[in-house]
Amino acid sequence: MKVVSPSELRLLGQFRLERDAGPVELCRNGQRLLAFVVLRRRVPRTVLAGTLWPEVTEERARGSLRTTLWKLPRGDQPLIRCSGDALVAAPGLHVDVHAFTETALRVVQDCGPPPAAGRAPCPLPRELCGGEDLLPGWDEEWVLLERERLRQLRLHALDALAEALVREGRPALALEAAWESLRAEPLRESAHRAAVSAHLAEGNVSEAVHHYRSFRRLLHAELGVEPSARFTRLLARGGVTVPVAG
Repeated sequence: MKVVSPSELRLLGQFRLERDAGPVELCRNGQRLLAFVVLRRRVPRTVLAGTLWPEVTEERARGSLRTTLWKLPRGDQPLIRCSGDALVAAPGLHVDVHAFTETALRVVQDCGPPPAAGRAPCPLPRELCGGEDLLPGWDEEWVLLERERLRQLRLHALDALAEALVREGRPALALEAAWESLRAEPLRESAHRAAVSAHLAEGNVSEAVHHYRSFRRLLHAELGVEPSARFTRLLARGGVTVPVAG
């Protein structure tokens, strides 16, 4: 029985295609074609050609598409297959973006309030830690849209995870999740609230106040606004009087 070579495509960070744990080199158009099909999962040929070659006529764009498809590696299992007039990625191709998306969506679904009885504790998935941007350096509009979608999904997953970990009495892990979110977006209030909640859960009132004051100064310096009433209520529930700026 012939064994099909495993294939892995990495789009988070620099583009990298591997087969049998070895890199496969693709031309720039081949990379763009494979990335677009994988991200959209199923793409009509006309949409694909028009998006990747928008500056030429439809006939020339379709010709460029055919040429690029012909240049892709074939082997035992093609990277892209036809489905009617659409193109889809081969089912055996493992893609890091898909694994990340599934993990993040599962975290958002499983860690949202209220916690279900008997639910297993929320972990801190490695896919959400130290996240890399989608295809850094690629500035095409379709990449920028997908990059922002993934960034927002990661931030929401980290916020949900941090809040759930506080509820579960695991403040140290909650802080890790909150700081992962803050590294990506320092002005994100929901992540700051999660960090303060973790400090309060540990009884570290001074840490909670210090964190709040630091965020308040940052927010005022960058945007000229105050933290939300929700943030002040969080401190009040923890028995903390809202600190005076300064």
